[in-house]
Amino acid sequence: MARGGINKAIVQKARESLLARGENPSIDAVRIELGNTGSKTTIHRYLKEIEDFDPRPRASRERLSDELTELVAGLLERMTEEGGEALVHAQSRFDEQRIELEQKLDGLNTELASLQREVDSQKGALALQADELQICQTSLQAELTRNARLSQNCSDFEIRVQEKDEQIRSLEEKHLHSREALGHYRNAVKEQRDQEQQRHEGQVQQVQVELRQLQQTLMVKQDELTRLNRDNERLLSEARQQAKAAATHEDAAVRLTGEIATMKTAVAKADGAKEMLQEQFDLSRDEVKRLEEAIAQAYHQVFETRRQLEQSSAELTQLRLSTSQPGAM
Repeated sequence: MARGGINKAIVQKARESLLARGENPSIDAVRIELGNTGSKTTIHRYLKEIEDFDPRPRASRERLSDELTELVAGLLERMTEEGGEALVHAQSRFDEQRIELEQKLDGLNTELASLQREVDSQKGALALQADELQICQTSLQAELTRNARLSQNCSDFEIRVQEKDEQIRSLEEKHLHSREALGHYRNAVKEQRDQEQQRHEGQVQQVQVELRQLQQTLMVKQDELTRLNRDNERLLSEARQQAKAAATHEDAAVRLTGEIATMKTAVAKADGAKEMLQEQFDLSRDEVKRLEEAIAQAYHQVFETRRQLEQSSAELTQLRLSTSQPGAM
């Protein structure tokens, strides 16, 4: 389009008006007819195109009869009125379609913005869920490591408890052997005393000497017995301490077993949370896919709307050109 709203149709209309009045459609005359608007270069270019396209010979009013001039003027006026009405009707229809398409385009843009916000929100939620899933996996790995460490400690305590049990059994066996040795010794002393008493009647003096020897021997044996009793008491004390230690280890093993059970429960909960987060992640991914498809469809609708607007604009332009050219009716 030229400056000042000059186009080929307007120039052609001014030229036809000049020809209808019997005037020469020169560049200056056309420019005056247009209200002194438009570039002379542009007007000259349009006049050249119109004259090259118009097969009618150039003629003045003197070459035309008055009747033909009036007929042409009437036809031109009628064509101008009907073309104006058709143009007004087409312009009104185009404006209605344009307003309707613009409203539809605004609605699609609003829906597109809403879908974009929803996609952004879903992406943020997905990022948060991914972070939570990573934290849960890290916690689960830490709990598994701690569980393995507790299991190893429990195994070590069980081995220690078994070793203590072996020591206790060994001490009990030693104590039993000491008691059996003491019983054998007492039985032997008793038998020896019986024998000495039987020989006492016939050998008093000899028995007295032997009695003193026996008393000395008895004192030695009593010292040994006292020492054995002290050893037994010491062994019993050690056995009690070992038993207390074994009980402590058993309590620790029971506590560790409870902790292991707690850890297993926590691991099971973490596995359940992991599966739930995975399901939520899959659902969110499906929702994002659906939103992306909706956005693509909205973009397609916007494209179709714009294409319809451009097509309507082209049709309106074609209609204007058709109504502005002579012989278009």
